[in-house]
Amino acid sequence: MALLIDIRAPDWLREETLRERLAPRLPGVPIYCGDPGEHAGEITMLAAVQLFPGVAASLPNLALVQKLGAGVDAIVHDPDLPSHVRVCRLKPDAPAMEIAEYCLAHVLGHLQHVAIYREQATRGEWRQFPPRQARNTVVAVLGLGHIGSRVAESFSRQGFRVLGWSRSPKDLPGVDCRHGDGALDGVLGEADFVASVLPSTPLTRGLFDYTRLSRMKQGAVLLNAGRGDLVITEDLVAALDAGHLSGAVLDVFTEEPLPADHPLWRHPAVTVTPHVSGWHLDEGLDDVAENYLRLAAGEPLLHEVDRGAGY
Repeated sequence: MALLIDIRAPDWLREETLRERLAPRLPGVPIYCGDPGEHAGEITMLAAVQLFPGVAASLPNLALVQKLGAGVDAIVHDPDLPSHVRVCRLKPDAPAMEIAEYCLAHVLGHLQHVAIYREQATRGEWRQFPPRQARNTVVAVLGLGHIGSRVAESFSRQGFRVLGWSRSPKDLPGVDCRHGDGALDGVLGEADFVASVLPSTPLTRGLFDYTRLSRMKQGAVLLNAGRGDLVITEDLVAALDAGHLSGAVLDVFTEEPLPADHPLWRHPAVTVTPHVSGWHLDEGLDDVAENYLRLAAGEPLLHEVDRGAGY
């Protein structure tokens, strides 16, 4: 048995850095980085952000893919991943809180007209706008799992009126929790800001088409820190151009990196960030070693994904 680390994102986390973190927890376990070469047959667990072409097929004894993050849609639907291979994700608090801070920062920026004042400064223009008050602002958080609950609670602590939506019932302090398909349109129609942290599943892909976007409150702002394929880009641009929505803050996209010539970069009502809202894994990395040990011992895994459901 051996562990393979395949990240290929040195600006975020180097394979060798993760190996150094895991080695003390896994004494005597072979840990390979990148191409395992002649050791491919030893690999039983792969730690990765995504499955690169040909990697899963090259590991004949692979039993577990450990996603170094939360979203697993691309992994569970990878046609090269055998059906018997299990998939786990991480649920650390650090990125959940960073996503909450990301959403809160952008909403507060809108309330304080930060972008408007920045643009006015380029012209030396002195023009005042009254800031909006949090207590008179409704924020809807879509998805109330590990991450979404942190987002909703963060807004609640700042005095916003918070609506939460999920497919199954939830109960969070300070949050008006609603659930089920029948409740979604009502939530969207009440919210000044909609923060989506939903996973990508057959039920959520393409959720924000023009019809759904048109049910949002006039002048509302959409924030997407969940998965890129929840939003149909052309429909979002149409809703913005029609004046129904006043803005969008997007951290995830169907194609990443977002091409330099993509129209979202230049749309005046869109803020693009390069998938940075949940950056640090911190204590979650210890679960990688723990899952290796559990796999070897035949014990239940941490945060195992239902590959059929996609989360």
